[in-house]
Amino acid sequence: MDRKLLLIILDGVPWRNWRRLFGNLEGWVDSGEAQRWKMRAVLPSTSASCYASIHTGVTPQEHGCTGNGNVFRLSHPDIFSEVRKAGGVTGAVTHSFWSEFFNRHPFDYVRDIEYDEPESMTINHGRFHSMTGYGHANQMTPSDVDLYATLTSLCQRHGLDYGILHTCTLDSMGHRFHHDCPEMDHACFVADEMLAPFIRKWREAGYEVIVTADHGQDERGHHGGHSELQQDFALYYFGEAEGPDYDERLDQLQLAPTILKRLGVPIPETMKAKPFL
Repeated sequence: MDRKLLLIILDGVPWRNWRRLFGNLEGWVDSGEAQRWKMRAVLPSTSASCYASIHTGVTPQEHGCTGNGNVFRLSHPDIFSEVRKAGGVTGAVTHSFWSEFFNRHPFDYVRDIEYDEPESMTINHGRFHSMTGYGHANQMTPSDVDLYATLTSLCQRHGLDYGILHTCTLDSMGHRFHHDCPEMDHACFVADEMLAPFIRKWREAGYEVIVTADHGQDERGHHGGHSELQQDFALYYFGEAEGPDYDERLDQLQLAPTILKRLGVPIPETMKAKPFL
């Protein structure tokens, strides 16, 4: 493994909210410590479909996940499987869909909520939340700072080469309040404030860090379809590599091969999009 990398996914944040409300991330862009681009999600721009594409580098039309009601163990090579083939250690602090896609399906609350499986050829160290009972009036999301602390603990205890963190807080807030309101302004501000100290910790521990979303949300708090608000979001990269011009829009399918390239891991033939770093 050439390097170590962490992928941080803040679910459901449209492009217009990143630059306007994430002052710490934008401050690092201004200081030259981070680079930022616009990225476009696959279609459908539904959470589960995007999760699957983020890690396999193929479209929903190829991997087969057509939405949140169609979650199963995927068959395509993915970031976890390729890092493990190269001898790396993987970890995930995410929604349970990620465990079902890349480790075991169906999700078992007792067996799969937390596991350490050094011999697994996918996720070695998993900490998952299911959001069971989620709805408009009850978000059922854990605190982001707890998730960041959990990922940091896995890095320190198990020496992760690649780790992913995924939080649904802002997606859930967006569905409830929509995005042009004081509640979302505050939620994005708090998310940025919680994340910032951990980025510093991860960088000091030798990790490259990517912060991004899975999709955006429109003015009615919706996503899944084909519009700039639903599909476009920001990607921030903390590391030494050079990327394209800031005005170039990236494709979500480029994320998986880019991560593998940064880690020094061979890119499988199924990942046809061009790495952007």
